[in-house]
Amino acid sequence: MASSMSSAFLAAKSTTSANPFPRSRRPAHAADRLGFPVPHLPGIASGSGRVVGIERRGRNVFRAHGPIRVGCSLIEPDGGALVDLVTPAGPAREARRREAALLPRVKLSRIDLEWVHVLSEGWASPLRGFMREAEFLQTLHFNCLRLGDGGAVVNMSVPIVLAIDDAQKRAVGDQRRVALVDANDNPVAILSDIEIYKHNKEERIARTWGTTAPGLPYVKEAITNAGNWLIGGDLEVIEPIKYNDGLDQYRLSPAELREEFSRRNADAVFAFQLRNPVHNGHALLMTDTRRRLLEMGYKNPILLLHPLGGYTKADDVPLSWRMKQHEKVLEEGVLNPETTVVSIFPSPMHYAGPTEVQWHAKARINAGANFYIVGRDPAGMSHPIEKRDLYDPEHGKRVLSMAPGLEKLNILPFRVAAYDKTQMKMAFFDPSRPQDFLFISGTKMRTLAKKRESPPDGFMCPGGWKVLVEYYDSLVSSESDKLCEAVPA
Repeated sequence: MASSMSSAFLAAKSTTSANPFPRSRRPAHAADRLGFPVPHLPGIASGSGRVVGIERRGRNVFRAHGPIRVGCSLIEPDGGALVDLVTPAGPAREARRREAALLPRVKLSRIDLEWVHVLSEGWASPLRGFMREAEFLQTLHFNCLRLGDGGAVVNMSVPIVLAIDDAQKRAVGDQRRVALVDANDNPVAILSDIEIYKHNKEERIARTWGTTAPGLPYVKEAITNAGNWLIGGDLEVIEPIKYNDGLDQYRLSPAELREEFSRRNADAVFAFQLRNPVHNGHALLMTDTRRRLLEMGYKNPILLLHPLGGYTKADDVPLSWRMKQHEKVLEEGVLNPETTVVSIFPSPMHYAGPTEVQWHAKARINAGANFYIVGRDPAGMSHPIEKRDLYDPEHGKRVLSMAPGLEKLNILPFRVAAYDKTQMKMAFFDPSRPQDFLFISGTKMRTLAKKRESPPDGFMCPGGWKVLVEYYDSLVSSESDKLCEAVPA
């Protein structure tokens, strides 16, 4: 898998000169130019931690709500410093490994390990470990964290917590440090200066999802059967998290992404998150966004195509197949490899709508993105019981425009794209001629692929569609193999 994908994805990292970032004058603040003003809130103060690959040049640009700082170089991470919680290779790493062997142990689930990955690389900067109770309460009730100076806030909308049960709590006792181990009991990290507090599951679920209805995928997977206590503290990760699934080379950290954007002399980075295959409507949105940024005066805007790589629900297309499909999108020229960086975002998926989309946006600030593309019902899902969307499909982008701690991020709401039958391609919907447009939902797309039927020409690149059909064929083959297995008499 890795070798077959390398050529296309490494082509997306073509060599460019190392000239300084352009300093051309921006005609106006991006959010205002796009008709989507953002309320002015206090700025972000510098925090502690290691700063990795950050330049701080910038200038004031005025908007309706007052001046903000827009950098000619990459946007500063939250708290002013990109957190790196991985112990350096060498004696220090070996010392941590020896210490972990002597400490009480907390076993990590797959999702817990994904959160360790997220924390270790600084996606949640300035957070330095699993949340203690004060951080947990601020996240649940305010969707933000107040920094140590007492004034500035950074956005944090989903709890990043580690649950333990009664037996684990007793085993920890009054220890101040514990070892976190994987499913094979290999030490992954040390959690220090720990705090154990009650895991009020109902409150957590209600405030994160806005409902306690049964059937929420992340709740079933990670909360319902989790322990009744949460353990927080400072995280020291022994070595970089790897999954050995052939995709690790595409899991670029925020520091690595910033280095890549700097190497390409990006003066704007616009991020597009997805957990589905890329169709030509998505591509239209991304290419049109770049066109608009160029018209606004940017010289080299770079697209971060950033598929979610952590936990997803069972009926989503698995990451390995999505990455194969994204490869074809680049190979067939639907997106330009010269102006696109494809990388995997390691976070688990909550499907928590407007609450979760703030986390997705905040994490991309830490990766260097200063523009975030948002569409209909971001991070949403169908109601688990009723036949309707769980969230208002317009609320995600509205919440992003007002969320505390995200004011330095430019929100780019998408226009609606659909299949234009007159042009036989994906195009922006024209309400003056609705009869000419065909809306192909995700459900419809999956149904066509399962039946090996082709979508209309121009909906998705042929190679990408072939990958999708192959994925659903593999499910049928897997089911057939199960049916053919011998049954004991």
